[in-house]
Amino acid sequence: MGQSLQGERVLLGVCAGIAAYKAAELVRRLRESGAQVRVVLTDGASHFVGAATFQALSGNPVRSSLWDAAAEAAMGHIELARWASRVLIAPCTADMLAKLAHGLADDLLSTLCLASTAPLALAPAMNNRMWLHPATQANLEIVRARGTEILGPADGGQACGETGPGRLLEPDAIVAALASNTEKNASKVLQDVRVLISAGPTFEDIDPVRYLGNRSSGKMGFALAAAAQAMGAQVTLVSGPTALPTPNGVQRIDVRSASEMRDAVLGGLPQDVYIGAAAVADYMPQRTSEEKIKKSSAMLVLELVRTPDILAEVARDTKRPRLVVGFAAETQALEDNARAKLDAKHVDMIAANRVGVAGSGFESDTNTLSVFWRDGSTQLGPTYKTEVARELLSLIAAQLKQP
Repeated sequence: MGQSLQGERVLLGVCAGIAAYKAAELVRRLRESGAQVRVVLTDGASHFVGAATFQALSGNPVRSSLWDAAAEAAMGHIELARWASRVLIAPCTADMLAKLAHGLADDLLSTLCLASTAPLALAPAMNNRMWLHPATQANLEIVRARGTEILGPADGGQACGETGPGRLLEPDAIVAALASNTEKNASKVLQDVRVLISAGPTFEDIDPVRYLGNRSSGKMGFALAAAAQAMGAQVTLVSGPTALPTPNGVQRIDVRSASEMRDAVLGGLPQDVYIGAAAVADYMPQRTSEEKIKKSSAMLVLELVRTPDILAEVARDTKRPRLVVGFAAETQALEDNARAKLDAKHVDMIAANRVGVAGSGFESDTNTLSVFWRDGSTQLGPTYKTEVARELLSLIAAQLKQP
């Protein structure tokens, strides 16, 4: 599929109707397009397709009730509403359309729609006479006037034996429509800007079995690559070892060690922007054993030497990008350490995050960044890394406009 929803968090609501069986395939197509998916079923929907099917396809627990004691103890419906970057209801019944038009919230799905600020899309599916009824059409105009995206319905044969408008759009068509809308609405503030991003950890081999590494997952760097591409940039991503999929439209170069990452980054210049989001090892073994080091004594001493300082080298390179942005993972004195790095490495911007704190830094889907530049600073988050990435790139775009 050519459509991309890379980085999107789609909350899929499934209503009661025979077309609910298509929602299973829709989950698969959404994930193939790069989206994360969570599913909410109405009470009636589970009579058509079970929660286990959607959980297996989405990789996430399925919710169906406001009265789930475990989830609602932590205000689960609000957490879901905040998690979503967009809400899609497919199939959307006449009943759900009426609830949304008049602000009713008597079940989990309708409550989520009221609690979420994410864009809402509806893919209606119902009998053609229900669809054409004046009440349904009036409700449709109400939600459309509020900015709700209406996908379909299609015209054709229906399960009831009748023919006419009311068929659920096919999953591919729904994904294509969502992707098209996302692309049209994306801010192209980095149109044709060349962006080079390093992401993930580096592994420094000790022997054929062991290595020195760190806890970086690469999620922040990959989120930056996806967001930069969506903003119109030409993106090259130099990645350390990670299992993350390559964002759509991004050129990826895989490396393992700090030295390999240095060569790939410097070899990728010139660029307009360099973002050093990788967690590059500070030290590497002075010597790498060609054979596995056997356990022979109570103590093993490893001699370590400094790895290349990629960020500093980029900042002083003759092909220096217009903007050089570094990352700093700190456990204390965050601002002092970040500003010291900003000055010492002669970069334009430092994005610092406090690691070892729940919901921030390594291995987390969320992050908080304190961003510093010569005459200013700001904080991004706490929120999902995909949102932090968009906000940081908006800052970078603004900096590029400075004389």
